[in-house]
Amino acid sequence: MQSIGKLILVLLATFLTGNAWADGVGDRAQGIAVFKKCQACHQVGEGAKNLVGPQLNGIFGRTAGGLVGGKYSKSMIYAGEDGLIWSAETLDVFLENPKSLVAKTRMSFRGLKDGEDRANLIAYLREFSDDPAAMPKVKEAVQGPEITLDPSILVLVGDPEYGEYLSSDCITCHQRNGNNNGIPRITAWPTEEFVIAMHAYKQKLKPHPVMQMMAGRLSDEEIAALAAYFKDL
Repeated sequence: MQSIGKLILVLLATFLTGNAWADGVGDRAQGIAVFKKCQACHQVGEGAKNLVGPQLNGIFGRTAGGLVGGKYSKSMIYAGEDGLIWSAETLDVFLENPKSLVAKTRMSFRGLKDGEDRANLIAYLREFSDDPAAMPKVKEAVQGPEITLDPSILVLVGDPEYGEYLSSDCITCHQRNGNNNGIPRITAWPTEEFVIAMHAYKQKLKPHPVMQMMAGRLSDEEIAALAAYFKDL
């Protein structure tokens, strides 16, 4: 995520509305037409293969960056390790503006701004889930407020020695050697992404009560120090 002049970090908080267009259910047939915007990089359906982007069969319930053979950015893999699972709601956010959810995704697509187009596409993709009948119906998700992250936060230079001192609470759960045994790794993260993720927890924009509590205790300088320490592990 670039910081030129004033940096605005847009983190989309999604929630379902009780009354979207029509009854809130996407139109699968129209979703086929919308998918034409995706098919240069993605395949779905019988015989689908990974292209520039991963094939999309069974995407609902899949961990972001988790398909074997898929070509993913480190940011997408980190997002998956941090708990991003594809659902109607998370797909809606990602499809509207991919970089708002995964800052350095390899996907160059600028997004679908029309909520009905997104819901139609999601309705189409759900036909290729493991159990389409059990999938919840797609309702229009709406964008939450823009959250402004002061640019001065991202230019803080953290002290890695202080970060090491603070890291004892982190390594109670996360492994210092970078192994991921059901708990996301936090080593070798780009500093900026680490800082953004921690502030998202601090502002309760990422749904994990323990991480919200831990991040809430940290000052901006302490988060910068932890980012500097874990970056080089």
